[in-house]
Amino acid sequence: MAGFLARRLLNYAVLVVVAASLAYLLAATALDPRSNYADRTPKPPPAVVDAQLAALNLNDKTPLLQRYAVWAGGVLRGDFGRTVAGAPVNEDLKRRMGVTFRLVILGLLCGSLLGVLVGALAAVRQYGWFDRLSTGLSFLVLAVPVVVLANMLILVAAWANQHLFGRQVLLVSGEYSADVEGLWNQAVDRLQHLVLPTISLSVGLIAVFSRYQRNMMLDVLGADFVRTARAKGLSRRKALTRHALRTAMIPVVTYFAFTFGALLTGATFTEKIFGWHGLGEQLINSIFSNDVNTVAAISLLAAVAVLCASLAADLLRAALDPRVRA
Repeated sequence: MAGFLARRLLNYAVLVVVAASLAYLLAATALDPRSNYADRTPKPPPAVVDAQLAALNLNDKTPLLQRYAVWAGGVLRGDFGRTVAGAPVNEDLKRRMGVTFRLVILGLLCGSLLGVLVGALAAVRQYGWFDRLSTGLSFLVLAVPVVVLANMLILVAAWANQHLFGRQVLLVSGEYSADVEGLWNQAVDRLQHLVLPTISLSVGLIAVFSRYQRNMMLDVLGADFVRTARAKGLSRRKALTRHALRTAMIPVVTYFAFTFGALLTGATFTEKIFGWHGLGEQLINSIFSNDVNTVAAISLLAAVAVLCASLAADLLRAALDPRVRA
């Protein structure tokens, strides 16, 4: 088991380096920080622009590999450089990381757990009303883009606040309200702001995981080891949970890491729509402002997050499959 994890960690470390390097090289090639100075009035002299860009390690007249070496050296020291405005990239990313990963991790946990539960129940009750209903809803959700789904949730929340609750219970904009005092009230306020973005991210995951889990569960329900467990006197519920569900979850756990990467992309639109100032919002702003260092830093953090999710998937797979531990 230790050797398995050590090999995985080594592979992941190499992948992080490759992903981060490619992200920086692509950003430095595609983005043009010099264009930010073209529309200023009065227009600064070329020598001043060159000096400013050189101080930020963004001067396109400097060889690309030299700029990459400076950036990589800073990353090894924990310094992601400076933005096009001259502010440290680290300070802004520290706050935005907490915003994005709090939203994404909660959405991932809710979506994957509920998706596995719905898929398992649909497989056990194959062709029943629950199976048909969950199948229809899953395909309906998968056909709706995240942008449309998020705006539909805002409309539903506005209607519910007005007709069901009679007050603002489901809050649709921002991470929290600035005028709320008291620890308990602040916690409730943050929860009210968190409900709709979490649902927006979770619903699509529930649909995907439920379809995947249902198919895997159907493959093992008629397997010999399940029939043997029943023949030995084990109840149907215990045979399904201890043997069938555990075996069917092994491929689903492998899919966990890939879903995390897709969820980071979905969070970009969710943050924009619900006014959460996280990494996704900053990534879009950085691309428009030609901020190479910020784009590269967010790409690096995303790569590390996806590979951490892969490691978590490996640990879950080892917990479910004794052959991996051996």
